[in-house]
Amino acid sequence: MEQMQRRVGVIGGVRIPFCRNNTAYADVGNFGMSVKVLGALVERYGLHGVELGEVALGAVIKHASDWNLAREALLSSGLAATTPGITTARACGTSLDNAIIVANKIACGQIEAGIAAGSDTTSDVPIVYGTRLRKRLLAINRAKTLQDKLKIALHRFSPKELKPSFPGVAEPRTGKSMGDHCEQMAKQWHIGRAAQDELALESHRKLAAAYAAGFFEDLVVPFRGVQRDGFLRPDTTLEKLAALKPAFDKTSGQGTLTAGNSTGLSDGAAAVLLAGEDWAAQRGLKVQAWFRDAEVAAVDFVHGEGLLMAPTVAVPRLLRRHGLTLQDFDYYEIHEAFAAQVLCTLRAWESADYCRNRLGLDAPLGAIDPAKLNVHGSSLAVGHPFAATGARIIATLAKLLEQKGSGRGLISICTAGGMGVTAILER
Repeated sequence: MEQMQRRVGVIGGVRIPFCRNNTAYADVGNFGMSVKVLGALVERYGLHGVELGEVALGAVIKHASDWNLAREALLSSGLAATTPGITTARACGTSLDNAIIVANKIACGQIEAGIAAGSDTTSDVPIVYGTRLRKRLLAINRAKTLQDKLKIALHRFSPKELKPSFPGVAEPRTGKSMGDHCEQMAKQWHIGRAAQDELALESHRKLAAAYAAGFFEDLVVPFRGVQRDGFLRPDTTLEKLAALKPAFDKTSGQGTLTAGNSTGLSDGAAAVLLAGEDWAAQRGLKVQAWFRDAEVAAVDFVHGEGLLMAPTVAVPRLLRRHGLTLQDFDYYEIHEAFAAQVLCTLRAWESADYCRNRLGLDAPLGAIDPAKLNVHGSSLAVGHPFAATGARIIATLAKLLEQKGSGRGLISICTAGGMGVTAILER
């Protein structure tokens, strides 16, 4: 992506508290959560009846009837009905991708303003039947006569065909879950259990402190009686985390990923408003930060690369394009899919061999200041509704930069399928 032609402002964002699946939002679904966050954004920025250039909203786990989720949700949000909507999905990077879509359109002069959003639920999941029953039902539908329909319905029918199939989290190419892949990464990069638990503990401590300081008062909109993220455990300790059993590698005795240092199944939604300078000024809206650029990359995890290592590839490309070093940032928002993933990423950037042989660099990117990493906590404490995480991070980082008054922030999100989505915000 070439450097953007027009500056793109992040006006601000909102989200509902993220919850554990099968709790407060179990019966809401993506449509209800999407309407809530879009409506809250409309309310906050006075967008009732306003026609925006685009609402890009995604969900990873959704029903077939939600193919037009973005458009349907915006029609119930208060925006003008003439606002178009596009529904997307790139796993955990979905709503950051949506920000890229909207930002590029603004930068190119195609639109003046738009919303990037995401919603996901692991409570209200699509339940489908197996291939055999599906083909039987399709054949029944094609049959012309009742006799033929009954014949197809009964021919070699087995009650086993009625067993439903739930969405899986395994990678189709490997059959392994994301946690299984991350266990492999932790072993490859020699990331120990203690370091993972320490990072998880810090995430909870930072998020609890941010709530106590009121940082999220204008970012988090109460919903269904929930005021704050359901995953937050302010009273957790290293001892409690150390007592948890491995969640993925349960047999080798070397498993280090647990329920405490991995994100849990989550429900939630988030949205962020992006706009050009003139559009924002005309409406008296302040720009919190500028969306400067973004980069997406992929790795060949099928043949041995770490599934969640693609951000290590995307970030140096982004840095090179802007003449920056890894240390030229005031904040780093690295999505905590797993504590091990964050630690593998940081270690890879410090590795001379990896930076030379995999990234083609003359020297390692180096270390970052840990005091600048996920300063108000991240996904381990907040939760991770897949498509909502990117918008959550953009809104958090934009507010951090606004409070600071100047600076630069780096966003790094790993995704299923061996991809990574990264971006730079500035003020």
